[in-house]
Amino acid sequence: MPHTDTTAAAAGPPGSALPVDPGGRRLPRTLHPVAWWIWALALATAVSRTNNPLLLFLVLAVLGYVISLRRTEAPWARGFKYYLYLALTVVAIRVVFRAVFATGITPHDHFLFSLPRIPTPDWYAGIQIGGPVSLEALLSAATDGLRLACMLCCIGAANTLANPKRALRVLPGALYELGVAVTVSISVAPQLVQSVQRVNRARRLRAGRSKGLRALRGIVVPVLEDALERSLRLAAAMDSRGYGRAGTATRASRRATGALMLLGMCGLCTGAYGLLDATAPKALGLPAMGVGALLCVAGLRLGGRRVTRTLYRPDPWRFPEWAVAGCGVLSAVLLFANAGFDAAELNPSLYPLSWPTLPLVPAAAILLAGAAAFLSPPPERPPNRAPRTAPPKTANAAKAAKAATIPAPRTTELRTEEAP
Repeated sequence: MPHTDTTAAAAGPPGSALPVDPGGRRLPRTLHPVAWWIWALALATAVSRTNNPLLLFLVLAVLGYVISLRRTEAPWARGFKYYLYLALTVVAIRVVFRAVFATGITPHDHFLFSLPRIPTPDWYAGIQIGGPVSLEALLSAATDGLRLACMLCCIGAANTLANPKRALRVLPGALYELGVAVTVSISVAPQLVQSVQRVNRARRLRAGRSKGLRALRGIVVPVLEDALERSLRLAAAMDSRGYGRAGTATRASRRATGALMLLGMCGLCTGAYGLLDATAPKALGLPAMGVGALLCVAGLRLGGRRVTRTLYRPDPWRFPEWAVAGCGVLSAVLLFANAGFDAAELNPSLYPLSWPTLPLVPAAAILLAGAAAFLSPPPERPPNRAPRTAPPKTANAAKAAKAATIPAPRTTELRTEEAP
């Protein structure tokens, strides 16, 4: 039988950026986590440019579509719906606060209802508690809350699609401790969600009938106990792996690293202020930001010497990573470029009250970010389990199945082999 080399077939044709199987399909693999974070942060940057509700709902639709196609079966990939709940809570709180802390209405507003007014002291002038509430005020609060909700959903999409443990491996050595803290804090919410689901499943199996506040005690206590056990296991694992070791760094090198990082951050902040303020001197713009970036890079290089790490099977950065990150960045650039559309369409006015228009170029830019669902490889799926056989229905069928599973006597096999 001739030997077939499947390695070359799986690697794809020469010069191919995507590994394919012999059938021509892309093989499933995990996308680089930094690519998903760049894509999500760029989309959140594009969201900050507009408060058009049509564009914001389009962003939510794109996020949901990409997540439904490219999320894995990992525990952190199941918590996007809770980010949606948080987004709805943000919108509701924003509307309630705008209704309670009213700022008055104009003669052109559409009056809805009036709340009891509470007198405020003189030093609290400018803001009144209660009073008339208009439709324009509630719509303005809802659109502002929806923009913040879309930003939260973008962060939730990055947490859903990117593996936080793999993202920790690509951080510089100087930021290793900070990266571990951020990774642990990011993974807390998915772990709590998984614990709550596991406790609810156990309560249903035990015929737990209490609901609402009565079930709170039966859920909170096991969840807190599970969180404590996880923290103890994490502390033991970090201690066994030498977390927190100082390495070969001396006190002088640690001080030099801290000074470089502090001066670099000051330079970055000064440069950002110089770029945002048109009246600031030119030396506070790009020059200050460039000097700050160089100081930060020097501090990271110097601080990374005290942490020596080895990587096993590092995540590749190929064409899908460039494509996913690029479509997100290009979407943000198109919304900030103001090319091909009126900037007023991104922030429609509520006076006079009218239905917002959908600008074509920003909508196409947001849909371009949704191309990440096609440009990224399919995620890895767990192998399918073997189907369970149905139990026999009758006693005769059970006896037949039992007899079929009993091996034949060895003497019969010997007689068969010895027969001429």
